[in-house]
Formats: sequence, C-alpha cells, structure tokens
Amino acid sequence: MRTQDAGHRAAAIAAIADREYRRAGDEYTRAGWRVLADPREGIEPFAADEKGWVGDGLQYLATSAVCYRVAGKDTRATRRGVEGVAVAKDLTNGLEHPVQHACLKEFVADFRAVGGLDGVESAYREAEAAYNDANSAVDSPQAWGTTPLFEAAATLLQQVARGPANGEIAIPWEDLHGADPGDPGSFLAQRAVVKRQRFPSLIEQVIDDGFLATPRGTTEYDTDHHRCPHCGSADVNWVAESVVCLRCSRPTAETS
Repeated sequence: MRTQDAGHRAAAIAAIADREYRRAGDEYTRAGWRVLADPREGIEPFAADEKGWVGDGLQYLATSAVCYRVAGKDTRATRRGVEGVAVAKDLTNGLEHPVQHACLKEFVADFRAVGGLDGVESAYREAEAAYNDANSAVDSPQAWGTTPLFEAAATLLQQVARGPANGEIAIPWEDLHGADPGDPGSFLAQRAVVKRQRFPSLIEQVIDDGFLATPRGTTEYDTDHHRCPHCGSADVNWVAESVVCLRCSRPTAETS
C-alpha cells in the first residue's frame, strides 16, 4: 500500500508522459498536499513514525518544483521550494529520531536545489554533518536507508538522472551510500555528498533539455508486444497507471 495521494501521483506521471510539465507540477503539488495532510490510514503527519511515510509528500512537492522549472514556471517552482523548506523543518516536531532529522535536512537542501534558492551547498553540508552527528544513534544504516522517508528523499534525484542517462538507473542506491555500514554516520552522509555534487547540475540539464523522465517502475527490454511510436524503442516502463517508453518516457503503443 502506497501513501494516500488520491490518484494525483498517477495523473502527474501521465502528464509527464504527455510532456505537459505544468500540469504535472500541479498534480504533484496536489499529491504532496494530500499525503502531507493524511499520509496513510492510522498515520498522523505530525506524530512519531519510524518509517517516515510523510516523506512521500515532501518528494511530490519537490518533484512539482522540477516540473514547473522544466515548464518555464520558475516563480511557481520557487514557491514550492520555499514551501518545502518550511514543511521539512516543521516535520522535525513529529519525527523523533536524529537520523530522521538529518534526512529532513537533506530534504531542505533538495528543496533549495529544485526551487532555485540560494544556500544549496551549505544546506547539503548541514545534512552531511547531521548524519555524522547521528552516528551513535544508528544501529543499522541499511535499514534506515530503505525506510519510506529515506527512499522518498532518493527518488527524485534518481528520476531526474534518468533523462540524461537514456532512461537507465544512473544513480543506484549503492552509489548514494558509503562503503562501510559499520560507520553509520559516514555511510548515510554520502547521500548529501552525492547530491551536493550532482543534483544541481542534473536539474539544470533537464531544464536545458526541456525533458524530465517519468519515475522508473517495472521495466522490460526488447519486448515483442510494445513499440514506442515516438522513438521506436521496444523497451517499456510500467509506472503508476501509465505504460511508457523506457527511453523517452512517452506513451508507448501495444503491437499486435
């Protein structure tokens, strides 16, 4: 069961496939607000939650900002960035663990990056320091790194990186984390390091290209049942309620 986005995430992905990035930004915004208000049944947005389901709401708001920037709606993107910074900071009143607070700082830096705000580098360095400070409180960094909060904070970077990588996974989970889980702080702090080094330039590239890929879902290569009418690829990506080309993220066509 995903978070309760009322179908707006699926609508946003369909809009990306249609290259309607302003509409995608609107739908991702609605998905973000919906999840932030009521993440899942029995989960309160301002209560302690070791899984951090509210992270999906932050991710959708951040994704909306990227969509608006690709659509040339920079003012709306900036507003989402400012909004996201405020929400991520406020959520520290609910999520209790120090490593979750570090992840929220990572989100703050993300919102500065996607919104075109200043202070991006220093915000990622603050997140890096927060992860290192949380070192003694983390027993299993791999377990934390696969909770919904942390996965949500990784999803947009991976989505943005797909376009310049011809639809492939350009930044896998392993690249976002350190080599030694026995040093939990450093292991998780690598997330902020990689984002500081790569995320701003990737955002600028998708803006320059005018192309944001859909998220990656279930994929199949060289199929005999689908072919993209736009680029001719037979590689398919099933995500949300859309069936799109793995390469160009446009709707793909079923062949006879």
